[in-house]
Amino acid sequence: MLYLIAEWLGFEGALNLIRYQTFRAGATLMTALVIGLVIGPRFINMLRVRQGKGQPIREDGPQTHLAKRGTPTMGGLMILTSLVISMLLWMDLTNPFVWACLAVTVGFGLIGFMDDYDKVSKSSHRGVSGKVRLLLEFAVAGVASWIVVSQINTFLYVPFFNNLGFELGWLYYVFAAVVIVGAGNAVNLTDGLDGLAIMPVIIAAGTFALICYLVGRVDYSGYLGIPHVPGAGELAIFCAAIMGAGLAFLWFNAPPAAVFMGDTGSLALGGALGAIAVAAHHEIVLAIVGGLFVVEALSVIIQVFWFKRTGKRIFRMAPIHHHFEQLGWSESKVVIRFWIVSIVLALMGLATLKLR
Repeated sequence: MLYLIAEWLGFEGALNLIRYQTFRAGATLMTALVIGLVIGPRFINMLRVRQGKGQPIREDGPQTHLAKRGTPTMGGLMILTSLVISMLLWMDLTNPFVWACLAVTVGFGLIGFMDDYDKVSKSSHRGVSGKVRLLLEFAVAGVASWIVVSQINTFLYVPFFNNLGFELGWLYYVFAAVVIVGAGNAVNLTDGLDGLAIMPVIIAAGTFALICYLVGRVDYSGYLGIPHVPGAGELAIFCAAIMGAGLAFLWFNAPPAAVFMGDTGSLALGGALGAIAVAAHHEIVLAIVGGLFVVEALSVIIQVFWFKRTGKRIFRMAPIHHHFEQLGWSESKVVIRFWIVSIVLALMGLATLKLR
């Protein structure tokens, strides 16, 4: 918005500075961070008063989690508020990629809010039906995929190879929607310990900020042998907004958490990462960078599949972070070690830019 205002008013000096995506990315990160830190305390108090008992805690979960009763949830609303305000201030609102990713972020946030509200109001951890959630998620992802794919080609590019891609045709629309929905639910499953999900999201967003910037530059993308997507560089600013809002939330979510992000935040942030990866034509790289989310989701799928077939469990508890808790790891140890894994995976994802 500030970009358009400066252009409309003819402020050449400000326009020259604002035109640089790197400047606006830094400004967006700081704006989201400051907004999140300022509104955080009042937001948390409001949630605590309105929710009373806070997020329901599963009785069959780790017993150490029972001490978290009374902690308010829906902290994702704080993330979305700081994220959306900062990106509307600093991003080029004529870019269709911006609106596609915003639609996924807000749309998935609303679906998550419905689920959180149902859990809190009924004092149950079940929430909205899984089928209803998936139907709504695919509806939002389908619209966003149509917007994004209309701006790019329908090739699925393979990392580690120079511009190697497979033409998927209309199947690419389905694939894009599956990536977005899968990313949203994978992050949602990871959000089970204080600070566990938000830091890997910040790391993944930082990684894709660089990827989007390079993909949006014809000179850098040509040198690296990666697909060039005109306009995708603007999504580096979107990633910066996620980082700023995420850091502000982590300030309050650090153990012991004063607030949980809930499905409101985890679905929104995961869906946003999926939409950004599709727009940047780096969907497979997202599976590498967000490998922690992939493993968390697979652990649940494998556990459910195997239990239904044999009546036995592979993991002591799923998602897999609870398995390590049951092995005797403290919550902080699980969180920090998973952060380390996320950093390593992010470096592996960045390595694909040059190993082609």
